[in-house]
Amino acid sequence: MSGSEVRAIALVGPAGAGKTSLAEAILFVTGAIPRQGSVQAANTVGDASPEARERGSSTELNLFHFEWMGDSFALIDAPGSPGFATDAAMALHVADLAIVVIDPDPARAPLVEPALRRLEQAAIPHALFVNKIDQARGSIEELLAALAPMSKAALVARQIPTRSDDRIDGFVDLALERAFHYEAGRQSQPVALPSDLQSAETAARFHMLEQLADHDDILLEQLLSDEQPSLDVIFADLARETASGLIVPVLFGSASNGFGIRRLLKMLRHDTPTPTETAGRIGIEGKSAQIFKISNAATVGRLALARLFGGRITDGAELTDSAGQPVRAGGLFAVQGAGTAKIAAAEPGAIIGIAKVDTVKAGDLVGLTGSVPSGKRGGTAFVANCALAIAAKDHKDEVRLSAALHRLTEEDAGLRWEQNDASRETLLHGMSEEHLAVAINRLKRRYGIAIAVRPPTIGYRETIRKPITQRGRHKKQSGGHGQYGDVVLEVAPLERGEGVRFEERITGGAVPKQWIPAVEKGMRDALEKGPLGFPVVDVMATLIDGSFHSVDSSELAFRTAARIAMADALAGASPYLLEPIAHVTIMTPGSATSRITSAVSSRRGQMLRMTSLDGWSQWDVIELLLPEAALHGLEAELRSLSQGMAHYEAHFDHLSEVTGKLADTIVQGVREHA
Repeated sequence: MSGSEVRAIALVGPAGAGKTSLAEAILFVTGAIPRQGSVQAANTVGDASPEARERGSSTELNLFHFEWMGDSFALIDAPGSPGFATDAAMALHVADLAIVVIDPDPARAPLVEPALRRLEQAAIPHALFVNKIDQARGSIEELLAALAPMSKAALVARQIPTRSDDRIDGFVDLALERAFHYEAGRQSQPVALPSDLQSAETAARFHMLEQLADHDDILLEQLLSDEQPSLDVIFADLARETASGLIVPVLFGSASNGFGIRRLLKMLRHDTPTPTETAGRIGIEGKSAQIFKISNAATVGRLALARLFGGRITDGAELTDSAGQPVRAGGLFAVQGAGTAKIAAAEPGAIIGIAKVDTVKAGDLVGLTGSVPSGKRGGTAFVANCALAIAAKDHKDEVRLSAALHRLTEEDAGLRWEQNDASRETLLHGMSEEHLAVAINRLKRRYGIAIAVRPPTIGYRETIRKPITQRGRHKKQSGGHGQYGDVVLEVAPLERGEGVRFEERITGGAVPKQWIPAVEKGMRDALEKGPLGFPVVDVMATLIDGSFHSVDSSELAFRTAARIAMADALAGASPYLLEPIAHVTIMTPGSATSRITSAVSSRRGQMLRMTSLDGWSQWDVIELLLPEAALHGLEAELRSLSQGMAHYEAHFDHLSEVTGKLADTIVQGVREHA
């Protein structure tokens, strides 16, 4: 690898595992920061936003950079909560290596599976770092046994722990066959290998070599011949097989105490693939900058966060956007948590912020040499299930609110907003209720707009149960020309989902042809709000008779007559209420399945099927039909029942009749707010 290339490491894993603490420890050990903060003290370099500080957990992507023994690295700290997963998906795509940070408790192993499966699917090389090892009560063997079914690649333990009074106080490096004792805040000190560990160390080391030999025939021959492989062969195999995704190395330590950090850095320095290898993996050709996020939070304004491939960039350089148009880099910035520092140039592999490139967006591949580079868009598509209706309290702020929503959704792919024509609401969609709460707080804090927030209006509808024939007449005389329209409509229910139809069977010119379109308009006017207070669906109206006045009839008169006829017909045709039903697919750890099925049943859910999640070891898929009204609060309940890991996708399925007291309550609620 060229000494000037910067390698990128992503920290991923479940919420609460200690990713931000590990980033802080790495930055401190490498001298990138003068002191090591803690999440509990709210003084870490990462998670500096008020939203993250308030929650004590990551709510957005954090970027850092550091140097270690002459090598340069970029560090990506990805939020662990599923609600904030989209913020990191694109950045993870451009990383050279991912470190999956996990808890030592075997019972929490299923929480790691989503991260491992996504990394496998994206073919991103990765390793495991077992954090909080000084708090471990179970054995590493139990943890690895629980994790093994969750990974297609072999989990290769590169260390075994040493213990004192049932607490882990050091480790044995299996490649070097050397023992080390942890020293808080300092480098681990070499110690003699405990005699009671010698046989365990020999067995663990041989198992590690067997796993490496699965992908190295020469090493396999050496093991079969009882030859001792050289350290050069072992380290070369570890680096090659890690970079190729053939194995997943496992190391452990404690970020808060600095245990195992230098050993992790050593592994990163030797085993992390190069930016050139990553460009080949993700299909990027040529000198380019992959834009993975837009940030509007920096004091320097809008920044396009990018990783460089194949070349360096200088301040003021002319770039080529994805449409082939030239765009000038209006400033380059190194990013360290919430801080930015202007730089004159950046080397290949670096992660930087590029200012004043307003035409580029997240996912774009920007050329560094005047031509449009080729490559595939990365990241995973996520479904934004949760929504809130928002409105500016002061109508004068509506334009500002629209601009603020544009900026928020531009920098967070998990958010989207729309103007819903049916409910006349501005809807903000997000990954979870927590995600939306953070977005609302951010909107208020950054843009100072007073907003009202409430759940979206449920799309109730109504229809009729029986056919009816109804006359509607509009007659008005007030001097001069009057108004006269007279129609007879046959109104009948349609099958569910057939919509609204209008036909005419006029004979003898009872209603002149020029007024028939007005009759249809009047009929549809009446459908906008039926007798129960909701839009009417699945009905057909047929114009069969009527009369007109040669002077007083007009488009307005016939439209009014048709509206009167249709409104009276709907009221007399046994109207009833319909509610939208969603098809819901829940993905959950198997340990929470029974609790979740009980919870959705209490929300009027109708179970369809339950299966194991294909290819996953301990996860289930639950499919059901659930009223749209019952979706509110579902995401939070699922998280509370599954250690924060269950999630769902919901899509409109059909409309279904609501009966009894529930229907009366819904209709009464609409009338009270009319």
